Amino acid sequence: MISRLLHTRILKLLDHFPAVAILGPRQIGKTTLAKSLITAFVRKVIYLDLELPSDIAKLTNAQIFFETNKEACIIIDEIQRRPDLFPVMRSMIDRDRNPGRFIILGSASPELLKQSSESLAGRIAYTELTGLLIPEIEGVSPVNNLWVNGQFPEPFILDDPELRRLWYHSFILTYIERDIPLLGLSVDPLLLNRMLQMVAHNHAMLLNHANFARSLAISSPTVSKYIGFFERVFLFRLLHPWHANLKKRLVKSPKIYLRDSGMLHHLLGIDVLNQLFGHPMLGNSWEGFVIEQVINALPVGILPFFFRTAEGAECDLVLSRGADVVACIEIKFADAPRTTKGFTTAIADLKCKNNFIIIPNCDESYLLNDHISVCDPARFILDFLPRIWG
Repeated sequence: MISRLLHTRILKLLDHFPAVAILGPRQIGKTTLAKSLITAFVRKVIYLDLELPSDIAKLTNAQIFFETNKEACIIIDEIQRRPDLFPVMRSMIDRDRNPGRFIILGSASPELLKQSSESLAGRIAYTELTGLLIPEIEGVSPVNNLWVNGQFPEPFILDDPELRRLWYHSFILTYIERDIPLLGLSVDPLLLNRMLQMVAHNHAMLLNHANFARSLAISSPTVSKYIGFFERVFLFRLLHPWHANLKKRLVKSPKIYLRDSGMLHHLLGIDVLNQLFGHPMLGNSWEGFVIEQVINALPVGILPFFFRTAEGAECDLVLSRGADVVACIEIKFADAPRTTKGFTTAIADLKCKNNFIIIPNCDESYLLNDHISVCDPARFILDFLPRIWG
């Protein structure tokens, strides 16, 4: 089993909060992580899966069950199936605010779990279990495998391209036909599948709602609604442009990404690395993979953006702390990268001192010039990020 970095953080939160939520897409490893906590937890632990009729039956009278087991830590998996449990949990917590009473697992963001936000405000800490991260697989598998196979644990470890293809096909089908309607979005599955295909072919590009609306024969507001929903179930990422008090005409549209590179490759019909090398989406795929890895490694308080002006200044990833830009990052699929005028201009516009070009393979980071460092994603995340944040 691959050790997840979130494990230690959750144990710390359980010492302080009555409830901790572990959120993330299906099959990302939430249940495995929660069960791994059992051996590290001092208290008795009860695990309930709300997809099992036997466990659902135990909560027929949730108040009695919670009171009877108030000394235990209760793990509730697939909490979005029973939003009616949140008010009962709140009542139980208010009677006894001991930390570590509940761990809830869900496949939707806090915005979709509105009941938990309203009922457990001030009583719950939210965490997101992302796809596998570079520090988690270092020494286990090459980074290229993580990029090509995807960050979901099961397809990542599959060596057989056909089995990975079947896994992603099943995953997408289940999400569209069962999970998304369960979370409150009733839409023709064929339409959602077409949207996934469109996003794959527009991965790492500016989001044009009008083009999506025309192609899907729906309105622009409906496009926004559906994309927002996919974002809140952790499948899409919108990267918004950096807006500052600059006398420049700035791009205002966000860029759209599929968060998992394996899903992107599946939708594009790519099974192995050699196919990806000859594909026109090679650079876009690499950009999305690096951005997702960097964002998931950021400390609290650091926000990601991209930067682009009408005059041609461009930066793939801008990291900011409040109004201050602390890092500018260009992402290139190249062995010997060169600086571009757009990136150099962006650095000058943003007055940033920490500037990087991230490439696939770089045994040792080096200075390209006096203000730009070249490194691979592993070295950036493990070496440069800690230095930047001190």
